[in-house]
Amino acid sequence: MTALTFTKGHGTGNDFVLFTDPEGTVDLTPELVRFLCDRRFGIGADGVIRAVRSRALPEGTDVLAVEPEAEWFMDYWNADGTVAEMCGNGVRVYTHYLINEGLVAPERSDTLPLGTRAGVRDVLVGAAGYTVDLGRWRLGKERLVASQGLSVARPGLGIEVGNPHVVTVLADQAELDGLNLDVAPTFEPVPAAGANAEFVVPAEQLLVNGVAHITMRVFERGVGETLSCGTGAAAAALAFRHWGGDQMPNSWSVTVPGGRLGVRMFATEEGEHVSLTGPAELVYRGTIDLP
Repeated sequence: MTALTFTKGHGTGNDFVLFTDPEGTVDLTPELVRFLCDRRFGIGADGVIRAVRSRALPEGTDVLAVEPEAEWFMDYWNADGTVAEMCGNGVRVYTHYLINEGLVAPERSDTLPLGTRAGVRDVLVGAAGYTVDLGRWRLGKERLVASQGLSVARPGLGIEVGNPHVVTVLADQAELDGLNLDVAPTFEPVPAAGANAEFVVPAEQLLVNGVAHITMRVFERGVGETLSCGTGAAAAALAFRHWGGDQMPNSWSVTVPGGRLGVRMFATEEGEHVSLTGPAELVYRGTIDLP
């Protein structure tokens, strides 16, 4: 029996099992991921993040062709054993893990480039957490979203932030609280690769000192309801700004069951980017015997 040394971490309650495998020698299979993420028989998490050098994976080699400084690749897997393009909370926790393990040593206010299946993601190391440049975003299709707790399907807006989302606005907090996200929401038409489903309500006072405030619950593709979703928070803010028009700000505060995240839209030479700011915590280290 082989033992795996791991670290458990989370970003606003979105939790992960992290381990270091620089040369990609661990046979990380869907079955192993499901075992590690099992909250009864394994460690328990929303996903697994392997710290692997970019040159050790084909996807990482593609990243290095774009950004040679992206030494480390975030090999992220959902709890159901499927691979995912990116995770906004995960990349912050991953950065914190790399620093804590001594694998990178950025100074505060330095930017660290990391490889992901959605491309290079630059992470700014700050005093109050980490800020991830999620890159360019894309407006997707409108879809009808049905969920237990809603009497009728509601319109949702597709937003691509490296991974796919469908954002639906609800009437009030009571309607948001009344959702049963133990059962997966459904989409019409069905997205080819699936999508995360975000349900959002505005705060009673939407704008405070130039920052817009919204509250969100999320059902993550391949996971279920989670306490937080970083890219989902960005998608929710982008959708609200799209609906609100020119009077909407570019700075947003998104409350999730696990805490609060900051989202900001900003112009770059290649088009508008969106960033995500929030905390990252490492909870404990351990060793587990693998089946």
